[in-house]
Amino acid sequence: FHGIISREQADEILAGVEGAYILRESQRQPGCYTLALRFGNQTLNYRLFYDGKHFVGEKRFESIHDLVTDGLITLYIETKASEYISKMTTNPIYEHIGYATLLREKVSRRLSRTKNESRKASVTSEENTPVEKITSLVRRAALTQNDNHFNYEKAHNFKVHTFRGPHWCEYCANFMWGLIAQGVRCSDCGLNVHKQCSKYVPNDCQPDLKRIKRVYCCDLTTLVKAHNTQRPMVVDSCIREIEARGLKSEGLYRVSGFTEHIEDVKMAFDRDGDKADISASIYPDINIIAGALKLYFRDLPIPVITYDTYSKFIEAAKISNPDERLEAIHEVLMLLPAAHYETLRYLMIHLKKVTLHEKENFMNAENLGIVFGPTLMRPPEDNTLATLNDMRYQKLIVQILIENEDVLF
Repeated sequence: FHGIISREQADEILAGVEGAYILRESQRQPGCYTLALRFGNQTLNYRLFYDGKHFVGEKRFESIHDLVTDGLITLYIETKASEYISKMTTNPIYEHIGYATLLREKVSRRLSRTKNESRKASVTSEENTPVEKITSLVRRAALTQNDNHFNYEKAHNFKVHTFRGPHWCEYCANFMWGLIAQGVRCSDCGLNVHKQCSKYVPNDCQPDLKRIKRVYCCDLTTLVKAHNTQRPMVVDSCIREIEARGLKSEGLYRVSGFTEHIEDVKMAFDRDGDKADISASIYPDINIIAGALKLYFRDLPIPVITYDTYSKFIEAAKISNPDERLEAIHEVLMLLPAAHYETLRYLMIHLKKVTLHEKENFMNAENLGIVFGPTLMRPPEDNTLATLNDMRYQKLIVQILIENEDVLF
């Protein structure tokens, strides 16, 4: 650290020493600090920040020395290979990876989830083969050929990642350079790519069950693709149990079960997945199962009726002409992601069955709309006043969906 000195003085100190650096305090803005770095026979000046770690851009470093090391690597690569870097994404290996067909078939057998026990046995027998060590890219290629895998589109969930040891981008097959945060990794399927390459990767994420740590609070599309199901297995399991023994239960979905028992069901699904036991022998009160289903919908990071479509549904509900309103709702339904649409469709068929037993359970479409409106749709912004104003339209949307499920879906 050289105190308050000018750019010219910093340039004199660093002259002729490639890779050398000093820190200085700004003459124009005391209290602000600058990293002066010698590279390419010139002195480069960067505004230096600290929030517990040092940074001049988006990467954070434990020490200035690490920051400079990473910066020199990046500067060298960008200077010596700028033309090559600009063309990296133009001829990706992503769509034609060229791995052996046999390997892809083994992966496909391991990852496809079916009820066939003999299929399961063949998968188990291969647990210790080299297939265990395949990259996420091979897994993706295998799954795209798997007819059993539901073809819902899903964007990758990329997050900045620091790779230990040499790594290569699975999109362009080029080296991932830098000291830290060399690229991004999809937290759902494990795909590793350059940050610039991530913009070109198709929305074909195939989540890996090993990476999905829970069932509740997990993105809906991510969950169904990881489990290879049309809908979240929580929805299927709970509805199956409710229809088997609870359709005539008075106040179904309106009467609350014990919160601690509902939490037990949630933990059972998070722990055991589709093997969770929610039978009458464990939970005799059907309101516990109904409560667990409602909790699943409330806990979704993106509601069944997504944030993107929320305002369109509300506007459709405000249309006074019944036929035009129905048409508008149908058009917005078509905008839902496939997994969300399928889940909503299945739930509405179930809720229609609930209304057929209204004499016993006292739950008509309007009552169910009151219960499920705020559960299935939430405004994008957490605005209490807007939420209160929209509640009657939320109720109306669900009521219309139930009453017209055979037409709308």
